[in-house]
This record gives sequence, structure tokens and C-alpha cells, in this order.
Amino acid sequence: MKKFAVIGLGKFGFHAAKALFEDGNEVLAVDVNKNLVQEIDPHATQAVVLDATDKEALQALGLEHMDGVIVSTGTKISTSILICLHLQEMGVKKILAKALDDDHAKILKKVGATEIIHPERDMALRISKSLSRPNVIDFIPLSDDFDLVQVEPPREFIGKSLKDLNLRAKYNVYIIAVKELSRENYILAPAATFVIKTGDILTLLGKSQDINSIRELA
Repeated sequence: MKKFAVIGLGKFGFHAAKALFEDGNEVLAVDVNKNLVQEIDPHATQAVVLDATDKEALQALGLEHMDGVIVSTGTKISTSILICLHLQEMGVKKILAKALDDDHAKILKKVGATEIIHPERDMALRISKSLSRPNVIDFIPLSDDFDLVQVEPPREFIGKSLKDLNLRAKYNVYIIAVKELSRENYILAPAATFVIKTGDILTLLGKSQDINSIRELA
């Protein structure tokens, strides 16, 4: 069981804490607002009313032992910056911070955030990709160049084995998993002899331009 803390229980923080808790993790939820803490209490291991900009109060929580800390505090930029600085000085190794804009993100990185979250931007990107690429089931950007995408196989893939398709050589794309809807089965790292069927969902890993080449076949 992993341990996480969520600091700031607005809409994003609330749902992040709740999802982590429902996934079987220990979750410490923190906010200065008593009403928000009471609201999350049934959906967290522990919920605490605390001003996270107070370094001494923050240190008492033992956050350096957590697997990750999410910082999702309102629109006052200085608050999240100060909290991330405290967390870094406390030795927290994984700090995920919600940024309001690119400049905010740069500062958060400099004061200790290991990962930046842009909730609105990330969701907008996923929605726009699903609209412009109708055969894409799900889309996760890994970097500026690489994507992890779930797609319906193009018609010419049906009935062929992964060895026959040889996507790694032809497109520089890897099929890392297949979801068989007909059998409700999920295959991780399918064998080269696996034959693609109608209804299968392919999880592809590769550069955006290479995955687009496959998508255009559909």
C-alpha cells in the first residue's frame, strides 16, 4: 500500500485524494479550510485542518515518508511556491504541483516540484485529440515527442500477427498491450504470434508522427 498526501482540497485536490483513496492507498488530505477537510474526511485515511505554509506544522505530518505529495492550492501563486519549497527542504522526493500558467510552472520546478500538473490544459488536449482522431480511444502525452495511445486497429491489421505487421521496423512504434473486448482480456507485451482481431484495442508507444502514420491508415 502506498502513501500519498494532497495539500489543497479544491475540486482538483478533492478528486485526486478521493481517487487515490478508492484505489487502495493511504491518503492524508490537508487544507486550511475546515469545511473542505470535513467534506473529504470520508474519502481519505486522515484529513487535517492545517496551514501548509507553516513549515513547522507541515514538518509534523511526516510527509518525507510519503510516496508522493500533490500540491493543489488555489489561485494565490505564492502559497504553492512556498509549500513546494518547504517540501523540498523536508526531503520529499516526489512533489506534484498544480500550475496556473507556464511562468508559475517554471518557478515551481525551481523550488522543488518534480512534476507539474496542468489540469485544464491536459484535459483539453485529451479531448481535442479524441475529437480530431476518432479512432483514438485514449491519449497520454509522455513528452513533446512521445505518446502512449489506445487505438482501434486499422482494417488492414485485422487477421495479421504482430510479427507480420512488424510495426517496430515499419513505423518505429511498439504495441505494448492489447485489450481483447471479445474475451474481456488484457494482454501485456503480447507475443509476436498474437493475431489482431476486430474489436481489439491496441496500446501503442512511439513518437507522435509515427503513431499518426498508423492512425491515418484507419
